[in-house]
Amino acid sequence: AVVSTQSTGAEGDLVKIELGAHLDGYAAVVAHSMVVGATLDSPASGVAADAILAAHYCAEAALRLIKAGNTNKQVTDAIQKITDSYKCTPLEGMLSYQIKRYQTEADTDKQIVLNPSEVQKKEVKDIEFAVHEVYAMDVFVTPGTGKTKEHSAHTTVYRRTEEIYQLKMKASRAFYSDVCNRFTLMPFTLRAFEEETKAKMGLKECVTHELLQAYPVQQDATGQPVAQFKFTVLIVPNGNIRINGGLFDPTLCKSEHSVEDKDIIELLAQSANRKTAGKKKRKKAKTAAEEANTN
Repeated sequence: AVVSTQSTGAEGDLVKIELGAHLDGYAAVVAHSMVVGATLDSPASGVAADAILAAHYCAEAALRLIKAGNTNKQVTDAIQKITDSYKCTPLEGMLSYQIKRYQTEADTDKQIVLNPSEVQKKEVKDIEFAVHEVYAMDVFVTPGTGKTKEHSAHTTVYRRTEEIYQLKMKASRAFYSDVCNRFTLMPFTLRAFEEETKAKMGLKECVTHELLQAYPVQQDATGQPVAQFKFTVLIVPNGNIRINGGLFDPTLCKSEHSVEDKDIIELLAQSANRKTAGKKKRKKAKTAAEEANTN
């Protein structure tokens, strides 16, 4: 949010942090969830902890499934089983994408849907992952209904589309030119502009004529907390490489629920590293599965 819309977190709040960076158009995106004030001695509990643990293990399961030869349906099915175990629901319609150079949401049919809507069940194609593809895996989980609505908070994050329109206002043309030169097709925030007021003046016409697309702030329709974990993964011949994320400590959350499905427990016990993983890394993966079965 811009300076004028800052808010202060309180102990017990579920907070999500999402970041992205690119080098020469090749992007990496990551997101993490935490509860303010949670410690090993005083872990988070209740529905927020349920959602965070479910989202974490969904992300870990997805990591182990996004490999050459596997399908997007395998990921969707695993996520549903894990969220069921924690009495939670994936947010409806949320997509993860294959990403390409200068595109974090590539124009591609290669998508993973968490909780498909009726329309998506007809439109989203079954796909098979292939070597050398890159995916931004994004998991949203809530103890609520899974239906979404737009939050009252105004977004400050946008990205350029490929629409063409001759802008009328001088301020709009200057703003749009700056966006094109500095951010290409990458998402950007209004904080990146020195003069917030001038940026907002130019923004309105660009959004109205769909030259820029907003990233609206979404929430569960019933107001329940939403946990998010996101990572970038590269598919390689001998498995995959997660290039960010994965630092969450599940002992910071306490839940009366745990992963129940035998196949998912076995999946989480697998090493998340490539086939060259050593014994120490395999032991770490086994520990993660055991934690999923006890949290």
